Amino acid sequence: MTNACPCGSEKEYADCCSPLIKGEKPAPTAEALMRSRYTAYVLKDMDYLKESLAPEALEGHDDSSVKEWAERANWLGLEVHETWAGGEGDESGIVEFSAQYAIDDEALIHRERGEFKRIGEHWRYVDGTMVSGPPVRKERKIGRNEPCPCGSGKKYKKCCAK
Repeated sequence: MTNACPCGSEKEYADCCSPLIKGEKPAPTAEALMRSRYTAYVLKDMDYLKESLAPEALEGHDDSSVKEWAERANWLGLEVHETWAGGEGDESGIVEFSAQYAIDDEALIHRERGEFKRIGEHWRYVDGTMVSGPPVRKERKIGRNEPCPCGSGKKYKKCCAK
C-alpha cells in the first residue's frame, strides 16, 4: 500500500513534499514549493504555509483566514498548468495552477498564477494573481469558406475575416 503525495506528483509523500514540509531539505524549484504548499493546505499545516512566505507576503498574511479556508475545504486535487523559470538555477519563477476543493459540498476551483522567489537556498511564495480558465466559446465558429454573416454574399475569409 502506498501513501501518495496529495500534490499529485504520483510520488510517495515521504519522497515528495514531506521532507520540504518537515524542513529536512529546501524546495529545489518554485513548482516544488507550490506543490508542498498545496500539500500543507491538505494537511492543515499552518506553520509551513507561513514559513514558506516571502517577507513581503507576511505583511498581509492573516493566520485565521488561512486556517479557516484550509479547515473548511475538502481538497480534491492539484493541476499544474505551466511554469515560467523557477528552476534550480533561477532567482524567481511563476507557476500557474488549479487547486480543486469543495466547501459545503460545492465543488470549487482556485486557479492562480503564483509568483515565487529564491531567498538564499529557499524558494518563497510572494503573491498570486487569480486567473480565469480558457475562454468558453458559446457561439458557433464561422468557417473560412462559409458565407459571411454580414450578408455580403462573399466567403467569410474574403470579407469580414480580413
